[in-house]
Amino acid sequence: MNRNEHQKDGNRKRYRLFVLLIIAVIACCPGWYQAMASLEASQVVNRVELEKVYDTVIAGGRVMNPETNLDKKGWNVGISGGQIAIVTPKPLKGKRVVDASGLVVAPGFIDNLSYDPNPLGIWNKIADGVTTNIAMHGGTSTPEEWYGYFEKKQLPVHFGASFFYTQARNRYQLSRYDSALPEQIAQLVKQAEQALNNGALGISFSLEYVPGITADEILPLMKLAYDYNVPVYFHARYSDMEEPGTNLDALKELIGYAKKTGAAVHIDHLNSTGGTFSMKQSLALLDAARKQGLDITSCVYPYDYWGTFLNSARFDEGWQSRFRITFKDLQIAGTDNRLTEETFGRYRAEGKLAVAYAIPEQDVVDALKAPFVMIGSDAILEPGNNNHPRASGTFARTIGLYAREKRVVSLMEALTKISLMPAQRLEKQAPALRKKGRIAKGMDADIVIFDYKTITDRSTVEHPEQLSGGIRYVLVGGQLAMDKGKLNKSVHIGQPIRSKFVRVNGGADKRSWGIRQYAIVDYKGTPYVDVHSLEQNGFKLAWNKATHVVTATRSNQTPPAISGAEVPPAEGQLMLERGYQLEAAGKKTALISIGSRMFVPLSILQGLK
Repeated sequence: MNRNEHQKDGNRKRYRLFVLLIIAVIACCPGWYQAMASLEASQVVNRVELEKVYDTVIAGGRVMNPETNLDKKGWNVGISGGQIAIVTPKPLKGKRVVDASGLVVAPGFIDNLSYDPNPLGIWNKIADGVTTNIAMHGGTSTPEEWYGYFEKKQLPVHFGASFFYTQARNRYQLSRYDSALPEQIAQLVKQAEQALNNGALGISFSLEYVPGITADEILPLMKLAYDYNVPVYFHARYSDMEEPGTNLDALKELIGYAKKTGAAVHIDHLNSTGGTFSMKQSLALLDAARKQGLDITSCVYPYDYWGTFLNSARFDEGWQSRFRITFKDLQIAGTDNRLTEETFGRYRAEGKLAVAYAIPEQDVVDALKAPFVMIGSDAILEPGNNNHPRASGTFARTIGLYAREKRVVSLMEALTKISLMPAQRLEKQAPALRKKGRIAKGMDADIVIFDYKTITDRSTVEHPEQLSGGIRYVLVGGQLAMDKGKLNKSVHIGQPIRSKFVRVNGGADKRSWGIRQYAIVDYKGTPYVDVHSLEQNGFKLAWNKATHVVTATRSNQTPPAISGAEVPPAEGQLMLERGYQLEAAGKKTALISIGSRMFVPLSILQGLK
């Protein structure tokens, strides 16, 4: 046998051995073959996706998705029909290709602590990377009218609002120091419920500005918010550490409401209200409350000076002592005018907005580091430019100053705080937000592309209208509202962000499991059964209030004769996704809530037989 024949014979033997090895693996691990088949099928799909011509391709950028911690350089994003169709390292073809080489590709920023999207300020938001503007500090008492008005305006950004309690109570001609009467409170609760059913994203209070609002007014609205699974946003009652009434008292008040009602609480701009001069203590209070299972979050704006109107309750007698400042520490926003005792009175009568150099920067740093604190601007630019610079620079400043320069947070942490976390705060009953704040297949193509080396805020107290720098492209619904650093004011694709609710509809079906029958409800096309059905089928249930997890374990105890699972919920009851989970057989499954009951997908129970 010559050398070539010997080599061929060796190859044949190796091939036969390889085939025998494959047969043995398939025989021992039948799942392996299916896995390989699935992989091959996915590669076929990928080939189809790679050959497709997309509406827009973002090519060669540093793609970052805070939900999954994806951080890849040189990746590509394909967009079709306003949604992200593919995220891949493979090259893509597009009708329009945006060269993102050397740039960060991130989810569009979500400003959940803004105000009404006026046609001037909304473009400054776009230039600051904001693709969704939500008026949760303020908002409206009539969301049906509010949404209708802004839909007609055809905005360049997505938009939504809270039920603004101050505006609603103003109809009763109550002063900011007056408390509502019981009959007025009852009417306000009805108005709030109607507002939620008309799309309001939550309820907002401004306790410092309207100190007459009492617990008698707040608690019924908090209970309503819990019933509807929406958050309550609070401008807290106190902003200083001078007795009586300190930051810590303000936070304890809000934590108390959360404990009594179970409602989710969001604390507005902690660096200027509830945390100034006490940030470490304030954060510790909130962290302890969260560890008890309370749903509490907060936000900050990345500035060490606040701003508000001089004729507000914040400037009631004693403000110099409370905020540790004097007249010279106040400056009229949009000018270089520092105040004196004389000019303070004049500008107060005019209702001017002044900035106050009154926040220790370490308070901002400490708040930014907290994992439950996100970013919210608390401003939008108005005609006349009498605005805090946060109206135009909040989001670029968070990245440029506090991530890149001061390294208080990482870039991924910054993106989480300005995109994903605001979406998650509101998305339980606002399904549109479940597709925002992420860069992934199936998500909305709301995208910001910026240069991490140069992104910066340019707005100042004197010139709050100046646009941020370093942001090259902003896509809203797949359309370029900022293109190569220039605003494209022909884009008007913004969509309303509304709360939506599913209710028990019609009679419940009955299904058997073991020897018993249980009421079955349909939720978005999936059958669900009361989780207590497990107790009658050999499981013991344990509820963890802090983690919101029901653990089901096998039990030898005699099952109860009646669990309540056989009783159908009343027609019209809300079906809510509160984030509760069932843990059984090592797996976690999302539950839905109907009243005080929790329901689990029927398919999960069938798998536990």
